[in-house]
Amino acid sequence: MNENIKNNPQLSHKVTVITKILAKNNQMADEIRQKWDENKITCFNMMSSPGSGKTTTLENLSSKLKFAVIEGDLETSKDAQRLRDKGVWSFQLQTGSACHLDAGMVKNALSEFPYNDVEIAFVENVGNLVCPASYDVGAHYNIVFVSVPEGDDKIEKYPVMFRKADLIVITKTDMIEYFDFDINKAKEAAKKLSPNAPIILLNNKTNEGLEQLLQWIETKHKEHIEGLS
Repeated sequence: MNENIKNNPQLSHKVTVITKILAKNNQMADEIRQKWDENKITCFNMMSSPGSGKTTTLENLSSKLKFAVIEGDLETSKDAQRLRDKGVWSFQLQTGSACHLDAGMVKNALSEFPYNDVEIAFVENVGNLVCPASYDVGAHYNIVFVSVPEGDDKIEKYPVMFRKADLIVITKTDMIEYFDFDINKAKEAAKKLSPNAPIILLNNKTNEGLEQLLQWIETKHKEHIEGLS
């Protein structure tokens, strides 16, 4: 334990409480993953800041892939309804003031999940580049989105999130001529933090990059299912 924490009873108590909370969350996340595994479902946790294009990406994937979504937002069911309008099963989790989903919240959706109808599940996490990285939600893979309007510095400024990434998607590439966004700089920063994570450039207006994303999802699903046998 850090010496400053050890010598400060209040800090020590706080760290102990946080550790217990995360331990309980991680145990529940493992139980959720086991449930996915039993039903041969691969789960992807989608994380980003608000407005990066997670829901739009899922809308565009809906014509190419059958999946279900557990949707997280502070308020409203707007994103879940957008997906339902595309024929996608979607369960809305409203967190109120919580800036992330955790395993306990995700577990609330499992009793209604359509296990027999899909092989892919997405958890669309609350829009935030900080808190979601600390909470395991029971997914098998993490996809982190960053959009061109956010700036190419966000990857370096929020390293914990990008270190957790199994895939990094740079969205809204159709807007690159209007913003000071250096693709090569962003890629370099991403590779430093997560050397093994592929990087996909995605334009949701033209669907450029969507096929590449689809192939990655299908490949990971195949690898996951083969690993169960």
